[in-house]
Amino acid sequence: MATSGVIFKRCGCRNDSGRRLEQRCPNLGDRNHGTWYFHCSARNALGRSERVRRGGYPSQAAARRARDEWLAATEEQRTAGGWSVQRWLRHWLEQHTRIRPTTRLHYTRDVERVLIPHLGPYRLADLDARLLRTVFDQIARTTNTKGLPQSASAMQHLRTTLRAALNLAVKHGLIAANPARHITVVGYRKPHAQVWTDDRVHAWQATGEHPTVAVWTAPQLGAFLDTVVDDPLFAFWWLTALRGLRRGEMCGLRWTEIDLDRGVLYVERNRTTAGYQVIEGDPKTAAGRRPVALDKRTVKVLRDHRERQRDQQARRKAGGKTWVESGYVFVRKDGSPLHRLCQRSVSAFGQTRRHPAGPAARPAPRRRLAGPRSRR
Repeated sequence: MATSGVIFKRCGCRNDSGRRLEQRCPNLGDRNHGTWYFHCSARNALGRSERVRRGGYPSQAAARRARDEWLAATEEQRTAGGWSVQRWLRHWLEQHTRIRPTTRLHYTRDVERVLIPHLGPYRLADLDARLLRTVFDQIARTTNTKGLPQSASAMQHLRTTLRAALNLAVKHGLIAANPARHITVVGYRKPHAQVWTDDRVHAWQATGEHPTVAVWTAPQLGAFLDTVVDDPLFAFWWLTALRGLRRGEMCGLRWTEIDLDRGVLYVERNRTTAGYQVIEGDPKTAAGRRPVALDKRTVKVLRDHRERQRDQQARRKAGGKTWVESGYVFVRKDGSPLHRLCQRSVSAFGQTRRHPAGPAARPAPRRRLAGPRSRR
């Protein structure tokens, strides 16, 4: 329920010890000394009682009118006019519980590192398309944590985060429309995968320019697999390249989800990290839980991998070392599951960083291991 609250006068004078006198100042009786404030409470759009104190009014009558206007406003208007963007963004993160931990991490980084520093002090009611375009132009002129200019994809992600947060404000009736819809990120285009043809390789070696997402040709992929054939995680590279499983799906794969006799693999979970926390859950999309057919060569690769894993287990136990019975297909030296490419596999992969088309070349930073069926 709304309460009429109080109207009072205060000033900024301080005593000898530096403390503010506020309403105790002896000069408040002077008509030109101090300003008027109101303090009252009412429910906001979220059904909670919210207290507000506003001040700086030249007279008691002006403070009373401002209080009456605030109490007469709708719950949505009071919330939009009283909540800062900073408060709303953090409230949105608290309410946004049914998202993947990695998505939450990315949202939180956008909110805490960029959006709050640039938009936090504004009120929800102050947001409009012109203000957001101005602020995003300012953000585009800043640098990221690596000291590099903000990329178009990073700016697009910021826009997506802000738009999602303001969509909830629209849903609650706090703002009439989402002003983030009118932000245009200059230069953003969804990366288009291009094949590493010989001409592109030669052009890259000559100029240093390369596609954002480059796909190896079949011979290049074969050269890569030949290089890592003795790596303990060869089966990891093979499955990723030829069956298009995501890295998190590979790390979450268990032997109980592979039927080598029937030649089928079942994707049931995804294992990855959010910051420094290991997260294991459902695949990235609903369609991600799926069977994957295995050809005879892939079945043999997996059988060989399982035998090597059993031999490794036996050697560790014979040497008095611990072996973790995790049940995962791809594990560390002690049998514990992977949640990212471990250092050993990174080193093995680093040995192949010379482009398959030539010993002096290096592949593009983002690449797909196989053809169009591959997915990151």
